[in-house]
Amino acid sequence: MSQNSSYEDFKEPTLHGRYVNHTMIRPLLAMMEKTYLVETLGHSVLNMPIQCITLGKGPIKILMWSQMHGNESTTTKAVFDLLNFLKENNDENTSGQETCTIKIIPMLNPDGAEAYTRVNANAIDLNRDAQDLSQPESSILRKAYNDFKPDYCFNLHDQRTIFSAGNSPNPATVSFLAPAADRQRTITQSRLVSMKIIAGVYQYLNTMIPNQIGRYDDAFNINCVGDTLQLLETPTILFEAGHFQNDYEREQTRYYIFKALWKAIQLIITGSFESYSREQYTSIPENHKCFLDVIVRNVHLVNAAYGQKESLGVLFMEVLNGNAIRLEPKIETSGRLDDYYAHRTYDCADPNDLKLLRKQSKIIELLN
Repeated sequence: MSQNSSYEDFKEPTLHGRYVNHTMIRPLLAMMEKTYLVETLGHSVLNMPIQCITLGKGPIKILMWSQMHGNESTTTKAVFDLLNFLKENNDENTSGQETCTIKIIPMLNPDGAEAYTRVNANAIDLNRDAQDLSQPESSILRKAYNDFKPDYCFNLHDQRTIFSAGNSPNPATVSFLAPAADRQRTITQSRLVSMKIIAGVYQYLNTMIPNQIGRYDDAFNINCVGDTLQLLETPTILFEAGHFQNDYEREQTRYYIFKALWKAIQLIITGSFESYSREQYTSIPENHKCFLDVIVRNVHLVNAAYGQKESLGVLFMEVLNGNAIRLEPKIETSGRLDDYYAHRTYDCADPNDLKLLRKQSKIIELLN
């Protein structure tokens, strides 16, 4: 990033919030044709185009894809921010694009993006289709991989608000994984490379969001794309965009994903990832499912049917409403809930909390 530019200079203004579909990115892709190579790789189940953007001309090749799950859009926003940034005419960008070639599929599952669902139009999770390749989207990704023969792969996703960075009161704003290549979770050469890159990104990002970076579960599943590519000896990194405090639109998280992507690219093109270690990777706290969106304590003061020690735990369900996502609360659990943290806590014994809670009409409906 040049000294005279800031993130706001290249943050893509037309993409905002959780709902990002193909109609929204189509004009951006048309604009990108002026600077980068934009190609249609094929079509989805519902015949929507799946496109890729290629930039750079160097020998190091990086393949990345976003919105494999249609309702995971934060990384798509960050990818377009990255593309805008890489158009900047400065020595760092010029050198990088002479060193590497980057191919990006910004929306692998346009049907799922349109409907705001995890799965594609055939109700198949594309991240469990790496072996069968039963879906056109899966085949398009594999063909892009086979044709491009990348040296590195970035698999870009969102994760739910339930995750914490370790067993702590800190949300996992960004998480990473160096996928395993077998059930024994062997540290193969390609996996070790993935670990070193992640360790470098973690050290950099941890200065911005300390204690809010997690390490994803590495249980092996051959049907997952990352595991399959790691088995094929291509260093693969899973990026997971999570929750930042009071950021349900994931605009702040989007910034940290952008920073993580650019840092990973820098580590690769300079080879500086080699200075990091497996131990630095494994020191990243594992994700725990410690969070609820809301905890309401002393519920008996609102509804006498509840016991004095009882709290209610609420999670928000994401519901597509026009071109926006509406958060609908639902009761997930109840009890003392001493083992949970919450992104927002209301204590009905506190008059100020109770006043604020009464403004949350949908949550009040749940309590009654």
